[in-house]
Amino acid sequence: MIEHRAWLPGHTYRCPIAQSAARHRGLPDKLEDAGWSTPVGGAQDSRAGFPLGNPHPPCLSGAQCVWKMEAGLSGFNIDAPRWDQGTFLGRVKHFFNITDPRTVLVPEPELDWAKAMVEKSRMGVVPPGTQVEQLLYAKKLYDSAFHPDTGEKMNVIGRMSFQVPGGMIITGFMLQFYRTMPAVIFWQWVNQSFNALVNYTNRNAASPTSERQMALSYITATTTAVATAVGMNMLTKRAPPLVGRWVPFAAVAAANCVNIPMMRQQELIQGICVKDKNHNEIGHSRRAAVVGITQVVISRIVMAAPGMILLPIVMEQLEKLRFMKKVKVLHGPLQVVLCGCFLIFMVPVACGLFPQTCKFPVSSLEPELQVTIKTKYGEPVPYVYFNKGL
Repeated sequence: MIEHRAWLPGHTYRCPIAQSAARHRGLPDKLEDAGWSTPVGGAQDSRAGFPLGNPHPPCLSGAQCVWKMEAGLSGFNIDAPRWDQGTFLGRVKHFFNITDPRTVLVPEPELDWAKAMVEKSRMGVVPPGTQVEQLLYAKKLYDSAFHPDTGEKMNVIGRMSFQVPGGMIITGFMLQFYRTMPAVIFWQWVNQSFNALVNYTNRNAASPTSERQMALSYITATTTAVATAVGMNMLTKRAPPLVGRWVPFAAVAAANCVNIPMMRQQELIQGICVKDKNHNEIGHSRRAAVVGITQVVISRIVMAAPGMILLPIVMEQLEKLRFMKKVKVLHGPLQVVLCGCFLIFMVPVACGLFPQTCKFPVSSLEPELQVTIKTKYGEPVPYVYFNKGL
C-alpha cells in the first residue's frame, strides 16, 4: 500500500505528485486500485510540480509529508535496478539514464544532496517530504557522478555523461583535420589524453593504479595512436579520399587496445576483486580481469565505430554539393554536431553491450581460487561477480 499523508489531525490528502510517481513505477493508475486513501476533509494543495533538486518540496501547504510503502520507506530499495540488467535493452535504458549529458551541468551542491539522499535511503532514514521521484532522480545523479566502488565524486571530464560533449568535439575535429601531419598528431594526442582520463576515472577502484603505471599507459597509448595514424596516412596517400578519412578510426581502435589494458594493468597482474552474490569479497582473479577489460575495449571501439565509419561517408557526399563548397568553414562544426548525434545513442548502447557487474563461472577461475572458495563456503558456488568498469 502506498499512502501520502499530511501530518495534520484528521486530514489525509491525495497527492498528484505521488500519483504521478506511482504511474512512473508501473503502479495502477486508479488510486483505489493502488490502495491510496481518499481526502478526509481539508483543502487539497494544487501545486503538482516541484524542482527535483529540492530535498524538501512544498507538496502540501503548511504540512510535512511522509511516504509509506508497504512496511515503510525501507520497502523502497534505491539500489534495485529500474530496468532488468540481465537484458541488453534494460542495460541500454539504464545507461541512457545515467549518461544523460545534462547531468554534467548539475551544480556541486545538488550532487552532494543526491549522494546524501541515496545514503539515507540505504539506511532507511529518508527525510520527511521525500518523493519516490526525488529518490529516482537522486540515484540518477549519484550513478552519473559517483564511482560505484568508492562512492567518491568523479571528475567531470572523466564521467561517462561527458562522453557526448567531450567525444563529439574531439572526434569531429579528428575527422575534419586528418590531412596534415601536425593536425593528426595534435588531435590524436588530445583524444588519448581524454581517453586516459576516462579510463582511469571508470576503472575498477578495488585495484589501485600507481602514478608510474598511469604515466606509462598514457605514453604508450598516445604513441600507439599517433604512430598508427601517421603510418596509415603515409600508406593511404594514393588511396581513395574516403580511405584516408577512416585513418582516425583505425588509430582510435588501436589505441583503445593498448590504453585500457595498460591503464588497468594492475588488475591483469594481481587480479580483479571478485565477490559472492551477497557482495562479500572472495579474492582476486586475473582471468576475470582479462574478461572484464576485453569487454570494455570492445565497448569503446563499438562506441566510436558508427560515427567514425559512417560520418566520413556522409561528409564525402555532402562536400560534393555546391552550397557546401561555399561554406567550407562550417564543415568542422557540422562534423562535431553529427558526431554528437551518433554518440548520444552509441554511448548507452556501447556501455550496455555487457553487464557492468559481470557474472563469472567459478569453474573458469584460477585453480587456487576455486580451492579457496570451496574451503570457505563448503557447498558449491556456481558464480562470482565483479565490476568490470566502463
